[in-house]
Amino acid sequence: MLNPADPAFANRLAAMLPEGRLRAPEPRHLEEPRGRYRGQGGLLALPQTVQEVSTLVTAAAEARVPVLPYGGGTGLVAGQVVPDGPAPLLISLERMTAIRAIYPAENVMIAEAGAILADVQAAALAENRLFPLSLAAQGSCRIGGNLATNAGGVGVLRYGNARDLCLGLEAVLPDGRIWNGLTRLRKDNTGYDLRNLLIGSEGTLGVITAATLKLFARPAATGTAMLTVASPQAALDLLSLARDQLGEGVSAFELINRQGLDFLAETLPEVRQPWPEPPDWSVLIELGLSGGTDPTDALETLFADGFERGLVSDGVIARSEAQRDAFWSVREHLPEGNRRIGSISSHDISLPLSNLPEFIRRGNAAIAGIGPFRINCFGHLGDGNLHYNIFPPKGRDRHAFENQRPVINRAVHDLVHDFGGSVSAEHGIGRLKVDDLERYGDPVKLSVMRQIKQALDPNGIMNPGAVLRAGAG
Repeated sequence: MLNPADPAFANRLAAMLPEGRLRAPEPRHLEEPRGRYRGQGGLLALPQTVQEVSTLVTAAAEARVPVLPYGGGTGLVAGQVVPDGPAPLLISLERMTAIRAIYPAENVMIAEAGAILADVQAAALAENRLFPLSLAAQGSCRIGGNLATNAGGVGVLRYGNARDLCLGLEAVLPDGRIWNGLTRLRKDNTGYDLRNLLIGSEGTLGVITAATLKLFARPAATGTAMLTVASPQAALDLLSLARDQLGEGVSAFELINRQGLDFLAETLPEVRQPWPEPPDWSVLIELGLSGGTDPTDALETLFADGFERGLVSDGVIARSEAQRDAFWSVREHLPEGNRRIGSISSHDISLPLSNLPEFIRRGNAAIAGIGPFRINCFGHLGDGNLHYNIFPPKGRDRHAFENQRPVINRAVHDLVHDFGGSVSAEHGIGRLKVDDLERYGDPVKLSVMRQIKQALDPNGIMNPGAVLRAGAG
């Protein structure tokens, strides 16, 4: 049985902490971007040190008060709000923003969990290094939340998910103990990997307070192009050709559907598009090459070979940094265009690469059988991650079709499962996909997850109801 973060609990905490650490949550702390869940008020804590986080969690464990670790609030599966049950203690890391150390020769940075992703990128750049995690929300999301959700983004093809960019963690466990795992080692075979247990756990196993991050050499030259492709299969074949020619020099490979470009033209006409008439399918490709190789020449060669094979029919290669930024602006604004139209059902899915074209064909047919909906299918083609989102007919509001949302969701996710894919590629489970995890997850995996939750958080105080159903530990 959990208890609310009530005034009596707040008074006990106030006696343990410096002044100014506690307050009522602001409206932004109780919202999530898609507006499907609304959080409870509870109590907001703003710690400035890991010791203060430990004090907060220890007190919550003793009082059996639910704890909600809070990052930038940008997550899309409602992991950052507690809509029911006892009012929680929100622990926001927004005051823990320090870059504690950078070791350029080691390609390592130690950053506190509240550091904004764009600031982490800038700190690396100041040392002539690259931190390659890149998301549309990078101006507001925080590195602790990125790790807690194992964020993906546009650089996964070359650099991997957030999990692959982390060497070590500092974290407060559900009983208040501090785990100091901020290792800079790249080889450390001393037992179970607690780092990878906490990464992707969405605040259900502890509070990440700092991380040791991997940095990389900056590419000597960067090239970016938007190319018209005949179909998703042609896009996959072009990706294969690009990797044959350029290997790991392919940094990003994004699939874009005309529907998304039409949404942009309708809702964000100030976003400049490179096409006078948007193509049905296009790809955004970025190269990061070592010295001595001209990326423009490489892209021209790729286009010529792709054209000869019937894979591409048109294209624009960025000739300046401003043009490159304009191309990426199109891609990065696709989610905002979606939001302004208003989706009935959004799906963050991944599939084996070779199954992607057939999934799109069969998925579109399945949705057409449910109703006359619009589909915006786009995403990180290079790592198999699609954002497959369903929208009402033009001129209609999504709320008129809420009764069909479960039907659409089940049809899409059943097909993903049939293809051996995942119903959560990069956004996590949160509260939105708890039912999906139970339906499609391996029973043995789910059993082990519940055992881990019970072992580390026997009172179930950490983000209850996220990932695993409350009380399922």
